[in-house]
Amino acid sequence: MERDETEDGVTLELVAAGIPASDIVLAFHPADVRPYTGYAIA
Repeated sequence: MERDETEDGVTLELVAAGIPASDIVLAFHPADVRPYTGYAIA
């Protein structure tokens, strides 16, 4: 995900729909921060 400007967060909806957090990259975070997010790093 490059952006998430929704109130509740699309990422949470994806996880609730069964998408594993390990398959979601939060691209709006710098690469050095991603290991600490609980989501995929690349």
